Amino acid sequence: MSMRYPLSRPGGRQLPQRGSLFGVGVIMKNASDLFIRTFTFWPNLSEREKDLVNSGTHAIRYEKGTQVHRGPFDCIGVLLVKTGQLRVYTLSEDGRDVTLYRLFPGDVGILSASCTLDAVTFDVYIDAEEATDVLLTDATVFNRLVQQNIYVKAYAYETAANRLSEMLWKMQEILFLSADRRLAIFLVEEIEKTGSKEIRLTHEQIARYMGSAREVVSRLVKYFSQEGYVRPGRGRLTVVDDDGLRALAGNPRAV
Repeated sequence: MSMRYPLSRPGGRQLPQRGSLFGVGVIMKNASDLFIRTFTFWPNLSEREKDLVNSGTHAIRYEKGTQVHRGPFDCIGVLLVKTGQLRVYTLSEDGRDVTLYRLFPGDVGILSASCTLDAVTFDVYIDAEEATDVLLTDATVFNRLVQQNIYVKAYAYETAANRLSEMLWKMQEILFLSADRRLAIFLVEEIEKTGSKEIRLTHEQIARYMGSAREVVSRLVKYFSQEGYVRPGRGRLTVVDDDGLRALAGNPRAV
């Protein structure tokens, strides 16, 4: 669930209330500073456009397991992650999902506002993998900015292109790389993201992020353990030989 102050809605459903981003106090000032540091188009906004962003950007907390964005059924706006983690994925017709990428603190989710970008038609689903705080700029507000400010438009399409490139690489990885190499790449990337050799993920989670099956991951973890790459534990893996993993991963973009 997402946490905002509820307003009553017809039919008894609760509609969260949205508060302005740039409020008074240290917390909101830190939030606004993060927004200004992250979005490079900020210096090129007029005062009226900055006021529009002010009124249309809100601090939201999503609890673990919340579905943040429902693919073609949603266009919520641009997400800037403050804390926590979001998983971006696609769904097949039979309900199977493939993780495309994850969003960590400081990352921007632009495809949750794909309706504002005429040339981008790819729909994604987004879930909160843990309790996550974000700054959300409404799609209607962001659309106005894209239409009237070339700097915002350039930022939006560049960010979307980078994400689509990342998604294409993910598909290439699933189609063309062996499972052991994919797992090695995943573990090396986790080390680089977290700065720790202890990876606190279950085999089920690793499989979901890799786009594989839990049984495949469990078999590979056993193999990696025998080879001295990792030391398995309950709900976690400890990387013992990261140089060996990097050698197995090779050049991840050389497909």
